[in-house]
Amino acid sequence: MQKYELTVAGGGLTGVAAAVAAAREGMKVLLVERYGFLGGAATNSQVNPFAPTMVKKIANGNGKSFSINKGIFELIQNRLEKMGGLTVRKTTFNEEILKIVLDALIMEYNVSVLFHSYITSVEKTGNHIDSITIANKSGNEKIYSDYFIDCTGDADVAALAGCPNHLGRSEDGLCQPMTLCFRIGNIALNKNTPEFSDVMKQVNDLYKKFRLSGKIKNPRENVLVFDHMCNGVIHFNSTRIVRRNPIDSHDVSIAEIVARQQMWELYSFLKENIPQFKNSVLLTSGAQIGVRESRMIDGAYTITVEDILSCKKFDDAIACGNYSVDIHSPDGTGTVMRHIPDGDYYTIPYRALLPKGVNNLLVAGRCISSTHEAQSAYRVMPICCCMGEAAGAAASIAAKGGTAMKNVDIKEVQHIIEHHGGRCK
Repeated sequence: MQKYELTVAGGGLTGVAAAVAAAREGMKVLLVERYGFLGGAATNSQVNPFAPTMVKKIANGNGKSFSINKGIFELIQNRLEKMGGLTVRKTTFNEEILKIVLDALIMEYNVSVLFHSYITSVEKTGNHIDSITIANKSGNEKIYSDYFIDCTGDADVAALAGCPNHLGRSEDGLCQPMTLCFRIGNIALNKNTPEFSDVMKQVNDLYKKFRLSGKIKNPRENVLVFDHMCNGVIHFNSTRIVRRNPIDSHDVSIAEIVARQQMWELYSFLKENIPQFKNSVLLTSGAQIGVRESRMIDGAYTITVEDILSCKKFDDAIACGNYSVDIHSPDGTGTVMRHIPDGDYYTIPYRALLPKGVNNLLVAGRCISSTHEAQSAYRVMPICCCMGEAAGAAASIAAKGGTAMKNVDIKEVQHIIEHHGGRCK
């Protein structure tokens, strides 16, 4: 029988932060990850870059911009930068170096890890989770733990434990579209020159004509690209799979195939019509299609879009964010952006991490308790990483007191976060 004080499900940035935060407070921690590496969307789906973390205008009256996503996330950034895996703006990163950084981080804090392991079931006694069962090369293994943190992105542990949850927007259950990120190399174009904007305008003008004429099947309204750390390579966030359920294995399987078709369609369009792409090479795509939104718990508090846009500061705040409401159409073309006021930010309440029906479980990341509209803002990696750190800190406090997650003193959580250089309010 394997027994831990804390088991963290999901080894993305959220799960790594949760595991490390708990382990540095003295807990014996196991981190369970379905791939053979850590990093989640950043590594298995090639989601890049990090969302901005700086409040650019004056909110604190001292004339300086400041970061609102610090703590373990900033530690990861700094180690990436030291190893040459992060750009000067601290957004675009090398995901291969990120894997190495995260490996080193969990080893430094003596976090045990099980790769290639998938959670299949949960056993409960009343409102207490006793164990989870994982499937891997060793067969089916039962893991016992005093506390659990669900950082799967899809609230898998919470759902298996019978916690109430919801999916997508309220009127029809549709989620934001899934996107397969990919890279094209050997492009005769430098992204840091004025020519790049001119070429991309040409790309998008022609793309729109092709789409309207039916030559492009992708429902996305434009071609969205980002930097890559290698010259001559461009990162594409431009495929769009709509009306597919990200927690239905059949829908996800179809989504993966259609997304690759869209990738090839876009690559061929560029190679055949844009001179700078004439000799380009399709390099790589994510091992898994990127999921913006899926299952969300019904927690002790449900975050609303009004909370986000009004920059609400909760008494039980455990993380901050200033990323905009960013809703890619769940059923077709278009993207809705509603920006956060300059110089301000919103906070994430601890209560939104508390699922109903289980006393020794926290949920962190994009699957916390919120509405479809609110989730579109806080779902980005820096904010989710900070949520994970808070969840790990909370688990350590619960363990020391032998109490339920809901009874944790939030001021103690905030103190731990701030003590380690984080920001939660």
